[in-house]
Amino acid sequence: MNGKITVLALCALLFALCFSAQAQQTKKIARIGYLGNRSSSDGPWINEFRAGLSEFGYVEGQNISVEYRYWEGKLERLPELAAELVRLNCDVLLTGGVEATEAAKNATKTIPIVMAFSGADPVRRGIITTLAHPGGNITGLASINADLGGKRLELLKEVVPKLSRVALLWGPTRQSGGPTGLEETQAVARFLRVTIQSFEVKTRDDLEAVFRTAAKEHSGALMVHPGGIVGFYAKRIVELTEKIGLPSIYPSLTFAESGALMIYAEDRLAHFRRAAWYVDKILKGAKPADLPAERPKKFFLVINLNAAKRIGLTVPPNVLARADKVIK
Repeated sequence: MNGKITVLALCALLFALCFSAQAQQTKKIARIGYLGNRSSSDGPWINEFRAGLSEFGYVEGQNISVEYRYWEGKLERLPELAAELVRLNCDVLLTGGVEATEAAKNATKTIPIVMAFSGADPVRRGIITTLAHPGGNITGLASINADLGGKRLELLKEVVPKLSRVALLWGPTRQSGGPTGLEETQAVARFLRVTIQSFEVKTRDDLEAVFRTAAKEHSGALMVHPGGIVGFYAKRIVELTEKIGLPSIYPSLTFAESGALMIYAEDRLAHFRRAAWYVDKILKGAKPADLPAERPKKFFLVINLNAAKRIGLTVPPNVLARADKVIK
């Protein structure tokens, strides 16, 4: 009798072990699809996103996987890249930039989408209904970077008090009337009595002609409007700006790597880290429509004194005192 009980107990134990092993093997690993600008510039942001995921117990390659797709400045690639991620049956799509977010929205109405960086006001662009009640399948971090043009212009005016003409570079957009935020920039320009010279840059080959025109029309400074396309030409834009000796200000750290004079932007690293919180909530059953979108809470000003020296510019002490980072 005891022998029979022992055999039965052993069988039960073996069954339990086999069931446990099978359960572990069949346990689903959550899959995230990331649609971003380019791998080289997105690196620090993705690392921050991974750090955010780790706070919730996720480790890429162990209990979560990420599929990466980058459109590399080619707008025509976006629809197919977004469709690829949808076909992979991702549990959540993570987007970096307004172009990627709109492509993801067009690709699916059911897979949850988290904006790590919306790139423009998502309410004004019709991506979500309101911040408090996003509606649909999209939520995340709402950007106002495109609306900071007025602040950037004010900083340029402080650095160059006699400034009267500013060349504004911006990339192509699917929106009629140009990128979001240009009207606000124009309003600040009128208040400061500054004329905005608007230049659309569709390809890298446009840059030479744009800068020749800016020099011919006596532009006193340069300002770059946020947008995925223009960021791809950061190094060349900074080179040409210094070549004709223009004070300048830029909308992202992409330009810092190229030696830009001034940058005023949202803290995109904080956006990507916070995006992990949204992903965790959705993987645990929350619906995007029930998770309010958030506006940025932190902005930063970077000033490169080496760049200022190269064009013979003295940055006023009161502006330097407000900088979050000064490069010497």
